[in-house]
Amino acid sequence: MQPSSLIFCKKLRPRLRSKDTSLTFASLARPLTSIKTKRMDKAAFLKRLYENRFNSSEQKSKLLLWQVLIQDFLQKHVPPKADILDIAGGYCEFINQVAATSKTLIDLNPDSRLFAAANVNVLNIDILDHHQQTKVEDDCFDVIFVSNFFEHLEDQDQLFEVLSFCFQKLKPGGRLLVIQPNFKYSYREYFDFIDHYLPITHQSLVEVLEALEFRIDTLIPRFLPFSTKGRPTKAWMLRLYLKLPIVWPIFGSQLVVKASKPRC
Repeated sequence: MQPSSLIFCKKLRPRLRSKDTSLTFASLARPLTSIKTKRMDKAAFLKRLYENRFNSSEQKSKLLLWQVLIQDFLQKHVPPKADILDIAGGYCEFINQVAATSKTLIDLNPDSRLFAAANVNVLNIDILDHHQQTKVEDDCFDVIFVSNFFEHLEDQDQLFEVLSFCFQKLKPGGRLLVIQPNFKYSYREYFDFIDHYLPITHQSLVEVLEALEFRIDTLIPRFLPFSTKGRPTKAWMLRLYLKLPIVWPIFGSQLVVKASKPRC
């Protein structure tokens, strides 16, 4: 029973007599439950969710953190002349700032076009849809980057589908670069975000990558902290942190994997 129904019933309770068996709490609640309410569709819900998750100040801070992360760590894994794809890149913090010859972003959110730089090709397609996958040519990317996306997938089948897509779209010798919460070290807060579904560890991710014939080039089980949400993280702090890998096993709960597609 809805809270509003309970309040309504309590107000009418003194008027009920013991011999009045035709009038029950269920019958009182029925008219209220039939009232139509406006439902928010999933796309609108997710848009509101992400807007509320980080305020404008935190968004600006994240942009600076991405700048440091790219300059001090990620760029060395992305050749400047690479053709790169960013999957589920959201607000384009990575794809806008990384150096590459050509840049492509795939994201379901049409608002991603508003954040993308002029030199970024934005595709609003669903890579879980086989028909829409054909809109991207096979063997066309030197690097595919995926950050904090796999935990939003619903099950292992979807993970297999996304990684198969990556393998198919990479050039022979191309690299898949993944940053991902590691459930093994973040289980206490992994599900604090309502849109987290699939728990993944570095072992399980390596297992599926190798089954798809990726070659594991780099594996860091503990890299970055789980989230910047609610934490006073500054750009200079991240720059110092990246220079001290000795502390990563203490504070890190996100993994990094670089895997490559074998050459023919």
